[in-house]
Amino acid sequence: MRDNGSPNRVHLPVHARTRFVLVRPHYPENLGASARALKTMGFSRLIVVRPGRLCQPEHEMAFKMAVKAWDVLAAVETAPDLETALAGAREIVATTGRSGVAGVETPRTLAPALALAAENAVETAILFGNEKTGLSEDEQSRATRYLRIPMAASQPSINLAQAVQLVAYELFVAALERRS
Repeated sequence: MRDNGSPNRVHLPVHARTRFVLVRPHYPENLGASARALKTMGFSRLIVVRPGRLCQPEHEMAFKMAVKAWDVLAAVETAPDLETALAGAREIVATTGRSGVAGVETPRTLAPALALAAENAVETAILFGNEKTGLSEDEQSRATRYLRIPMAASQPSINLAQAVQLVAYELFVAALERRS
């Protein structure tokens, strides 16, 4: 698949050492939009664990939403289970919208530590749960860290691809700041 991105793309250690893992995603639109979100921030490793029947990179709505990130979409890895998706990762970040989870950080406060970890060759996996149910307690129990995107309203969550975009953005900005 041809890379339709800028030939002058920024490459940072965080790009090579971070994988984004969608656990049980349902909608192909979110898969395509997540691929696009990652590419805009320089990331390319996207793994899906037990995706829904329609949530496939070949689905026309995934392709439509990927907009010039078709190379990232074509490279999506499908893992049969979470253990496979997490293999080799030392930092495992579980995203959560649930209250009562101890030690939760925001993308902005966590990103500098993950950027530094990448510079030290630490592999990181960032987990995003299903659009309706999020990550199960068992899936969250694999985490070394927890992340929650702050909300101004009582809405418990945002769209999956938007969450991927926000986290990828904060990681990219933190890595850029470390470079300067």
